[in-house]
Amino acid sequence: MYQLTIEQSFDSAHFLAGYQGKCGNIHGHRWRVLLVIQEEKLKEEQQQRGMCVDFSTLKDELKEVADQYDHSFLIEKDTLKERTLEALKEEGFSWVELEFRPTAENFAKHFYDLFSQKGYDVARVQVYETPNNCATYTES
Repeated sequence: MYQLTIEQSFDSAHFLAGYQGKCGNIHGHRWRVLLVIQEEKLKEEQQQRGMCVDFSTLKDELKEVADQYDHSFLIEKDTLKERTLEALKEEGFSWVELEFRPTAENFAKHFYDLFSQKGYDVARVQVYETPNNCATYTES
C-alpha cells in the first residue's frame, strides 16, 4: 500500500458553545491538517506514471479547502444570536458557520469526508489544534 501525506494550515478563531472552561471563550489556533491518502497501485500512464496522484494537485485541493477557514471566526450553527452575527457582518468580519462543533475531532472527520467525496482513498486525517495536540479520524 502506498500512502501520501499532504499538510496545510489555517489560522482562525472559535469557541466551544456550552463548554465550561477556557475554550468556551473566543480564542484562536493555527490549525494544521495532515491528509493521508492511499493507493494499492501506482499509475502507469503518461505524466503521473509511478505516482499515486500528483502531489501538486492534492496539495492545491487541500489548500483550497483550508483557505475557506483561514482568518475567519468559526461558529457552530445556532450558537450565536442573530444580532451578534449581524454586528459581525456590519463590522466586516469574516466568519464561517459550521454544521458541527469546531473541535479538532470534528474537523478531522470533516476533511476525511470531503476528500473521500472527491474520490480519494483517504487513510486518515490528523488535525492539530496546537503543536502538541491533535485528533485523528480514520475509518479503518
